[in-house]
Amino acid sequence: MAIADLIQKAQQEGRRLLTEIESKQILAEAGIPCGPAQLATTPEEAIAAAQELGFPVVVKIVSPDIVHKSDVGGVRLNLETPDQVARAFHEVVQSAHQHMPDARIWGVSVQRQAQPGVEVIVGVSKDPQFGPVVMFGLGGILVELLQDVSFRIVPLEPRDARQMIREIKGFPLLTGYRGRPPVNIGALENLLLRVSQLVEAHPEIEELDLNPVFARPDGAEAVDARIVISTS
Repeated sequence: MAIADLIQKAQQEGRRLLTEIESKQILAEAGIPCGPAQLATTPEEAIAAAQELGFPVVVKIVSPDIVHKSDVGGVRLNLETPDQVARAFHEVVQSAHQHMPDARIWGVSVQRQAQPGVEVIVGVSKDPQFGPVVMFGLGGILVELLQDVSFRIVPLEPRDARQMIREIKGFPLLTGYRGRPPVNIGALENLLLRVSQLVEAHPEIEELDLNPVFARPDGAEAVDARIVISTS
């Protein structure tokens, strides 16, 4: 489904928050690397998706009402067998119901377990005066702890992407800190530019959060994604 169609469908349903599966469909259409995710509404569908994607996999709750899946116990990692996948399906659905009884549960997303890397965050928010602003920084729990981020106004030029990455204090972590291999800086620059192009082409996108993005020597991959749109 095209990006405009995905956004329009959510707007017609009166939803601002896209599910992770919808968000990743938009990212894929925009050429932003992200792990494939499949929706499963039963344990059997989850097992079939895991077998198609290849173990190990991750199972996450899918709900248009749940913003932070981890806060409701809605994520299970490193699942290596069909039995573990089936158990994870029941656990995340039950936990989500317990934490948010009124939330609509559409099923779970099944994704392959991504190869780890340096965790970074890429985000977009709308400034009342300047419009869309792209953020880059260290991701995972470090983004709240260190608040080591940089910002640029959309549209980004290649030099903006280069500068954003290099001006954070944690930049040495990306260049091979203490003997670790350097990540692919060019892939991160390209990701930032594609995010800028996406939100410029689709002003309905009010917020975008890719956290974490795994930066590795072979590229960069958005592991989790959240998109918030306008309702009209």
